Amino acid sequence: MDFELLLDALLAGVLLGGFYAALSLGLAIAFGLLDVPHIAHPAFVLVGAYGAILVQGKFGIDPVLAGLLLAVPFYFFGTAVYRFYHTTFESRGSDAGLRGLAFFFGVAFVVEVLLILAFGIDQRGVRAPYIGRALEIGELRLPWRMVVASAVALVVAGAMMLWLSRTYIGRAVQAVAQDTQALALMGADPVRVKRIAFGVATASVALSGALLVVVGPVEPNMARIYIGKVFAIVVLAGLGSVSGTVLAAVLLGIAESLMLSSPAASWTPAVAFGLLLAVLAFRPQGLFGR
Repeated sequence: MDFELLLDALLAGVLLGGFYAALSLGLAIAFGLLDVPHIAHPAFVLVGAYGAILVQGKFGIDPVLAGLLLAVPFYFFGTAVYRFYHTTFESRGSDAGLRGLAFFFGVAFVVEVLLILAFGIDQRGVRAPYIGRALEIGELRLPWRMVVASAVALVVAGAMMLWLSRTYIGRAVQAVAQDTQALALMGADPVRVKRIAFGVATASVALSGALLVVVGPVEPNMARIYIGKVFAIVVLAGLGSVSGTVLAAVLLGIAESLMLSSPAASWTPAVAFGLLLAVLAFRPQGLFGR
């Protein structure tokens, strides 16, 4: 591989990793900090994508702005989902994880069926001035859609880190991930803290969905493409690490981009799990876990 091709693959990998980070940030909170087996996370992302399509079709606004507007109803939707999950599964014994996994798997299946009934099986997309254009840097051409997705992901990650480290609720979310009983003794309601955190995680999904449809057209069964990757990124990063999630996503994006540029391109779908197994063999807590 010559230098120009290597540089192009590295830059494309960084942008791809930024996009993966956008898809994974909500799961870093829901699964990494709250220990909720949210296997329906990619399906929720897809709902956000179709929501951005509907909002743009109705009001003609930019899909990223549509994702921001959808974050508010998605937050309340997330709090309602967690309330049902806690009442039905989490508060009823130690096997909540297994039953919750089945619950969210069913939710993901129902979401896919509803999307097919509502939108059909054809691909849907959005319009924006930056879609279909490229940022030219010398001989390099970087798609603006990937640049926008990566930039928004960094902004969202920064906002999440500030929220977790500088606000009372954010610090309570980190505390509930460490010791629920100790948090209750400090006067905070762990269930309320988890409900708010899951709502925030779901709100970020609305923006992730908008970025998904910015990167390319979507279809109802698309969630299954990303389910393995987002879980691999969150576990690879170390459960609950937002900054680690971004770095792990970039690492995965670079690895996939380099693999695509090599003669072994057909092995690219296995990169996420191969990288995860390789890292966990030497560092079981993940790259940035403690």
